Amino acid sequence: MRHNQDKIEQLFHKALRQYRLIDNGDRVLVGLSGGKDSLCLTEFLGRRSKIHFPKFEVEVLHVRTEPATYQTDITWLQAFCGDCGVKLNVVSVPIEKDRNQRRSPCFLCSWDRRKALFEYAQKNGFNTIALGHHQDDMIQTLLMNLTYEGSCGTMPALLVFKKMPLKLIRPLCLVPENLIRQYADERQYQQQLKFCPYDNVGKRKEVSILLDKMESLNPNVRQSLWHMLETEGKIVEDSDNSE
Repeated sequence: MRHNQDKIEQLFHKALRQYRLIDNGDRVLVGLSGGKDSLCLTEFLGRRSKIHFPKFEVEVLHVRTEPATYQTDITWLQAFCGDCGVKLNVVSVPIEKDRNQRRSPCFLCSWDRRKALFEYAQKNGFNTIALGHHQDDMIQTLLMNLTYEGSCGTMPALLVFKKMPLKLIRPLCLVPENLIRQYADERQYQQQLKFCPYDNVGKRKEVSILLDKMESLNPNVRQSLWHMLETEGKIVEDSDNSE
């Protein structure tokens, strides 16, 4: 287990330094879904916050949706966050239905949970929101944009908002998913009690399969795509959007 932890820690700290994700005095709010990625992020940010510089605070927000499309064990999450030395906050939000059925359930759920996260951060004095997207997420988003939109873009590792005193960071941006999956198994992260029915459907799943096929043709394809994102300036961005 120590080997995987060291590898994640190395990539995690590299991302913090290379993209200057956290500054001294930041108050960081982690969006904790209960999945392996956000659990891993919570653990590593909690550990990093104990280091003297940069000195920053970390708390976690778990957004529950009603009616629930998936369900987590709040008692276990509370114990997990306690072990990581971070405070767990929980809010519940209703998921609106799209009367015209133009937007997918995934979009609506993600939109409402993200809105709740931003509102909580602003009301409670956080200037940084941290999400658990890993490198595979960002590369898959690039492929989706190239395939369906004809544009080069992804979820940035650092997004600074101009219309509000907030920044959005993704400290696991250099960590491949398989490394997090192995570490989660070793750490025996508890799985969700009820999984989302849309987890294995949709364009992202198809693009994930496509990326695996591309990697069979070129084992270095992930590094090539990441280099494209860095060259095009897509890893660190400013935004005029206030979400």
